[in-house]
Amino acid sequence: MKRFALFFGLILCCLQAQAELPTPVANALKNAGVPQQNVSVYVQAVDSNIAILKHNADKSMNPASVMKMVTTNAALDLLTPAYRWKTELYHDSKFQDGYIKNGVLNGNLMIKGYGDPSFKAQDFWRLLMSLRQAGVKKVDGDLIIDKTYFADDVDNGISFDDEKWRAYNAKPSAFSVNGRSTSFRFSAIDDVVNVNQEFELPEVTIINNMKTVKGDCGNWRGRMNYDVQTNTNTAVVTFNGVYAPDCGERFLELSLFDDAQYAFFTFKKIWRDLGGEFAGTLRRQPIPSTAHKLLEQSSEPLGSVVRDINKWSNNLMARQLLLTIAAEKVGTPATVTKGVMAVKSWLLASGLNGNGFVLENGSGLSRVERISAEQLGKMLVRAYLSPVMPEFMSSMPILSMDGTVKQRLQDSASNGRAHLKTGSINGVSAIAGYVLDANGHRHVMVMLVNHANAGASRGAQDALVEWVHQLP
Repeated sequence: MKRFALFFGLILCCLQAQAELPTPVANALKNAGVPQQNVSVYVQAVDSNIAILKHNADKSMNPASVMKMVTTNAALDLLTPAYRWKTELYHDSKFQDGYIKNGVLNGNLMIKGYGDPSFKAQDFWRLLMSLRQAGVKKVDGDLIIDKTYFADDVDNGISFDDEKWRAYNAKPSAFSVNGRSTSFRFSAIDDVVNVNQEFELPEVTIINNMKTVKGDCGNWRGRMNYDVQTNTNTAVVTFNGVYAPDCGERFLELSLFDDAQYAFFTFKKIWRDLGGEFAGTLRRQPIPSTAHKLLEQSSEPLGSVVRDINKWSNNLMARQLLLTIAAEKVGTPATVTKGVMAVKSWLLASGLNGNGFVLENGSGLSRVERISAEQLGKMLVRAYLSPVMPEFMSSMPILSMDGTVKQRLQDSASNGRAHLKTGSINGVSAIAGYVLDANGHRHVMVMLVNHANAGASRGAQDALVEWVHQLP
């Protein structure tokens, strides 16, 4: 009898793997106007070799930002969670008996970047504070930035769309501060809309023509617009439109300067705040072999950095990570082509099928990137059984609690019982990750939707999450 039950269970499992979509998912897709042939689904228990549900699972689809899971998993495997980026300071003082004379660094100050995707203003402050503590008060020379760890044009100038000021279109750089993003904070108090820079640079001027409007927040971005005027050293940003107090605080990230400009302006601000003096200019060039190393600063470990990439779907950080893989595993200067080569080799070496897999920049902000739900699902199973599972899984947003899924299924029993990465661009909506069922068994779940109405498929995705959570 027990053998019969086991045999029947195996047959049922195999049949389920070929079954149609669960009724709640199918109904939600129908209501959203999304044909089932435009949907790919894969569900498998992490302790099983057999899928529970497969629907168009071998179809190569655009995953949008869910592709970041591939990039971060590959990086954790290839570089280890303990990997750290470095940023170095050099000088070229010609004094033989010391580079500092009465608090003055007589020569150029040089920065060499190694692609740290997490280098922020506070990290720059820490680096320059170390320089001040070394006795330097004045830099009597220029600031030289060396970005040669990455190739000059790592992605051939390709932009995702024509929104050239949006931060998601910023180019990767071997030395990038704050992702070279100026973050504008919007709020409304007493019928007045306030617009401020989060990290204020004096080179940026805001012209605020915003007005308050009654009602709920809704599509706040659709009710305002901006105009950017720049020259070599300044940017003027004009905001027009309406903003509802119900929105609370909202943020808009714009990339107003190139990587070296933004770093230079940030350097001058922080150095001045630290009591330092500087009257030089910016120079972009390799550090000469005769330069002397001053300081080296390390980043947070990769195991921590991947959390920012996946929980908040940071495109620039993911692209920088792909280039780091390129530099470390193929060679410098890093290029996207080298990074793609390294990740594809890793995929095949991991025993995963690479048919139909297309990687363009590693972030998912792409019209050409492709992967199947089955490829991604099997990668997730492999990752769960690998040594990097804790760092990889903890990098994903926790359902109803943080990241890009904080507002989803808050009243569901699945609340807090899933780690899921989402992705969305026009015509694409995707979700993938790990779901714990009601009996404490964990499953991988992937759902990719490629259709003009993909944005309306969120209800179907949520229905699939709940279906997996309720598995017996």
